[in-house]
Parts: sequence; C-alpha cells; structure tokens
Amino acid sequence: MVARSPTDRGPAEYRIDELARLAGATVRNVRAYQDRGLLPPPRRQGRVGWYGEAHLARLRVIAELLRRGYTLSNIGELLAGWEQGRDLSQLLGLEAALVAPWSEEKASILARSELVGLLGEEGTAMLVDAAAAAHIVEVDGDRVRVPNPRMLEGAAVLIDAGVPLDVVVDLGTHLATAVDGIAARYVRVVDRHVFGEAPGAPGDDDLARLTGLVNRLRPLARQVVDAELAVAMERRVEAILGDRLEELRGTREAAG
Repeated sequence: MVARSPTDRGPAEYRIDELARLAGATVRNVRAYQDRGLLPPPRRQGRVGWYGEAHLARLRVIAELLRRGYTLSNIGELLAGWEQGRDLSQLLGLEAALVAPWSEEKASILARSELVGLLGEEGTAMLVDAAAAAHIVEVDGDRVRVPNPRMLEGAAVLIDAGVPLDVVVDLGTHLATAVDGIAARYVRVVDRHVFGEAPGAPGDDDLARLTGLVNRLRPLARQVVDAELAVAMERRVEAILGDRLEELRGTREAAG
C-alpha cells in the first residue's frame, strides 16, 4: 500500500523502505545514493523522511544507468548536467542507438558435444577451439554460443558437399577477419569525421543529430555490404568458375 504523509494530501509520498521497494532497490542503496548527492534529501516531518515521485523517478534513472554500465561517478556527472538544463534523454537515446543489436540474427546455444556432432567426424575439440579463436563460436565450458547461426549452417553445407572441415574453419576465420576489418574502418571513419568534428562535449542538438545519423546508418551499413558482396560474388564466380562451366559444356557436347 502506498504510504502518504499524515495529512494524506497532495502527491503520494513514501517512507524510505517503500520507496526502495517500488524502485527495486535496497534501503542501504537509497541512503548511499543520498550520501553521494545522487538523490535529493527527503522532506522531513519530525523524525520521518518522506520521499516523493521525483525521488522514485531519479532512482529508476540511476538503476537504468547502472544497468548500462555507468559508474556512480559517471551518473553523478550526468545528473549534474541534467539539473543544469542538459537533456539526459538525448544522451540515453544516442547510447541506445549505438548499443542496440545491428542484426536480428539470434545467437544459438549448443552443448560442445552437439557442435562436434554437427561438424561431423572431423569435428575435433581442436577445431572447435580454432573456431572459437576466430570468434566464429564462443566456448564457455561445455556450452558453445554461436553468434551467427547462418555461418554454422553454411559450414554444414560445405562439409556435406565434401569440403574438409579444417578448410571450412579457415574460410570462416578469413571471413570473420575481413568483415571485422570492414566494420572497424567504417566505425573509425564515423568516429573521426562525425563524432570528432566538434570540440568539447556535444550539446543536446548534436546528440539528437548523432542519434539520427546512427539510426540511418544501421540498415544502410548492412545493405551496402550485402550489395557489394553480391557484386563481388558474381565477378568471382565468372572469373574462377567460368572455365569450369566451359569444360562442362564441352563435355556435354562431346557426349552428345
């Protein structure tokens, strides 16, 4: 039940234990935040401290920032800027745009034995470790996380077609390395020429502009890479497999 001041008038007010419960925090944390200046002091009535909706909202903001990896010192600086007129929501919006998944692909979790089984008889522990070193899979004890299940599906197709497993792992390693290099260069260009173009801390307008840019780049980055890969595959198939096709045509004509 929501606690109120003894007069039971005006906005709801909470004792510290009720405030902590509603915010999903502990009384100890509420007091610690107050000691650090992250939370304003309560309204005092005798020996009882009463906290309002503003305190509850502040605690929820602190919890969200902690979840995102901010330290209490970082949070203090952000809240100080917020109180001086900066729009904290602009910063959180930019962060959300940056850290949101860039793909709808869902990682799959397998037992190590399952992965070895999928890779066939050649699926030795050594090759699983090689795949982990190439960041194709992530091994955690007996559990294996596959960030990109489609790569594993492609590997299974190649293995089924007769490509040796060590060659498939090597191909995956080169693919992961090449794509990581493309992503690194892409992000460095944006960091240098967009984020780094304005001296000092960006203002609210800058944060809104950067958030919009990141949101526009998110789908375009994937589309550009997909389109360029398609063009490159067409070029390479013609250059490398063209002679194979000519041989096949000649063989069929001779047989006919």
